[in-house]
Amino acid sequence: MSDALQYCLDRNKIITAEPRPWVNPYEGFILMLENSGLSYNIQKIKDAYAYASALHAGQFRQSGEPYISHPLAVAQIVAELHLDTDSICAALLHDTVEDCSDKTNLNEIQKRFGDTVAMLVDGLTKIVPLHIEDKEEAHIENLRKMILAMSRDIRVIFIKLCDRLHNMRTLSAKSEEKQRIIALETMQVYAPLAHRLGMQKVKQELENLGLFYLDPIGYDEVRNHIDAKYGHNKDFIENIRKTVEERLKSYNIHFELEGRIKTVYSIYKKMYSQNKSFDEIYDFYALRILVDSELDCYYTLGLIHEMFKSMPGRFKDYISTPKPNLYRSLHTTVIGKDGIPFEVQIRTWEMHEIAEYGIAAHWKYKSGAKSGADYDNKLEWIARLVETEDATRDPDEFMAAIKTDVFHDETYVFTPKGDVISLPYGSTMIDFAYAIHSAVGNRMVGAKINGMIVPIDRVPKNGEIVEIITSSTVKGPSRDWLNIVKTSEARTKIRAWFKKEKKTENISVGRSMVETEFKAYNRTYSDAQFISICETVATKNGFSNADDMFNTLGYGGVPFSKLSAKLRDEFDRVVKPAEPVDSVELRPIRSFGKVKKDGGVSVEGQTGCSVKYARCCNPLPGDRIIGFVTQGYGLSIHKTDCPNVVRGLCDETKKDRFVSVSWESAEAAKNTDVYESVINIFAENSISIIADITQTLLDMRVSVLQINSQPKPDGTVTVSVKIACKNTDHFNSIVSRIRSLKNVTNVTRGYL
Repeated sequence: MSDALQYCLDRNKIITAEPRPWVNPYEGFILMLENSGLSYNIQKIKDAYAYASALHAGQFRQSGEPYISHPLAVAQIVAELHLDTDSICAALLHDTVEDCSDKTNLNEIQKRFGDTVAMLVDGLTKIVPLHIEDKEEAHIENLRKMILAMSRDIRVIFIKLCDRLHNMRTLSAKSEEKQRIIALETMQVYAPLAHRLGMQKVKQELENLGLFYLDPIGYDEVRNHIDAKYGHNKDFIENIRKTVEERLKSYNIHFELEGRIKTVYSIYKKMYSQNKSFDEIYDFYALRILVDSELDCYYTLGLIHEMFKSMPGRFKDYISTPKPNLYRSLHTTVIGKDGIPFEVQIRTWEMHEIAEYGIAAHWKYKSGAKSGADYDNKLEWIARLVETEDATRDPDEFMAAIKTDVFHDETYVFTPKGDVISLPYGSTMIDFAYAIHSAVGNRMVGAKINGMIVPIDRVPKNGEIVEIITSSTVKGPSRDWLNIVKTSEARTKIRAWFKKEKKTENISVGRSMVETEFKAYNRTYSDAQFISICETVATKNGFSNADDMFNTLGYGGVPFSKLSAKLRDEFDRVVKPAEPVDSVELRPIRSFGKVKKDGGVSVEGQTGCSVKYARCCNPLPGDRIIGFVTQGYGLSIHKTDCPNVVRGLCDETKKDRFVSVSWESAEAAKNTDVYESVINIFAENSISIIADITQTLLDMRVSVLQINSQPKPDGTVTVSVKIACKNTDHFNSIVSRIRSLKNVTNVTRGYL
């Protein structure tokens, strides 16, 4: 392995002092705990290891190692994070309930090691493997469990991250398919969680290992760049280090210096995501200076700028404006005498510990740590996600909330009093108002940025001073705000207001939604049928009655799209299709006896007739369909509610040319059968909207046959995408994924 790559990997491993090869791993682990200086209950940890070792006896990992080597390695990483005795015991026992259910259970663990260890093991057991490529409700339910486990005790996710880190370190024993699935899951869920918790070392190693398995070619390309640059300027960091060291000593500053090379993944991300060349990465080299106090940080910064020429726009003060994950440091990029740019990070030792290990560094359960009240405030995003989970029945919205609150970058703005407010990227003025307080959002009538009045849907930028204008005469928020806000916190608070204050209005709005849907059928139905349909659908979907369903639809607790198909199906069951259409009596569709299968459709009669799908309604398996015998062009398949069908059935000259057809059963249909359809996407115009849509479809392995976009003067864009899909369920899942994209306002089914 090259010197540069080895340097990168060594600098980003969570454990920097491995036990000596001739020392038994368990003995080395206990020795590390005894020499840590922390007040661990060593005997309790030894008992947990002995119990886990006995339970896992005879079990082996795919690498051939005894299985106990895995929980022992996880416990060692947990100890490196300086977590408490119970966390280490839970790490040792985390697989026992799931893998040794015939030998132990939670009650037994509770008796032996106490309530806390049992609770942590229970939380870890419930976090089952995730499948990123399948964003169905089962996958989202797993994310719900993870967030709920975090809300009960944040140590659950600390241990889970350590578990994932060791699995990634030993991933080479898995098959290539498993390597890709686990690495993708790591990059999209666990690395962002580590970042959100400020666990920089864990995050960096997860990212580097994930990239190694997901894109080995890209990994090697970046590694070769690092090797070449490091080899060309091999002594650069050491020379800079000596120069800075001499200057700081001359000013009697107590300090410690560290040099580093940027990680492989960090360079890869800038090169491929930001389209930068390797030469445009100015923080390839970095010097980290640790000092005693904040005053020394700023004093040292002045000396660095005196010694080297600073690059404009490359200074960041995260001490006065910390990141939400507690990160604090000064960053500046300067140019050395030989013309090579490098970054300098200046922080105190306490800031450095938090930068490396995040919230885990000073968690309230850590041995000898102070109160965790200040750190609890930094975990409010977990509480917001739990509130969203309680307030919505929609799994897609819960996924969107996770993406916003966990996986997005932050925007930092100031109140008029100078307080710093952190918002998820893309948040609006309404989101800011609700981040201050529910009452501020509910009474909001306008907003200002830097003293100037701006629209309430304006997205503030970093460093701007934001002020909310309120009025005591305002009775509450607007329903339209639900389509504007970006954060789950604001959306939950708006819905809570409508749920509490506007129940009668909500019921009226929800009922109107259902009536509008039924009117599209052009069928006559009675009030009794309407109530019967709604009561049945409400009961089957967990509502107490129809009014409860109307109320939830009205305040936005569940999107209408989640119930519309079920309402339509029940409508078709209760209000028979043979009932009058436009007051014209319809004759029964003729049947010719023998059923013929052609193109995925079973056709009554008309043997040898070719089948085509009408472009006026482009039906998909799952739609109710009808056939029309064309003159010379075979059988045309339409949706039964197609306007052309309704008109044709009312035309005496065409009525007899309609025949009964149906889709083949799922068993008879080929798994490879696909059908063309069109998605119309309405969005705010942005430079990345087309790329976001195509990448999403690529991730879902959906074939894109054609794509067109039409920008509009109001700053929006309509994108029409012709795709190949299997049926209405597949189509709806695609629509759901597209609808969750940033800047997308609506998605509808289009025509070919």
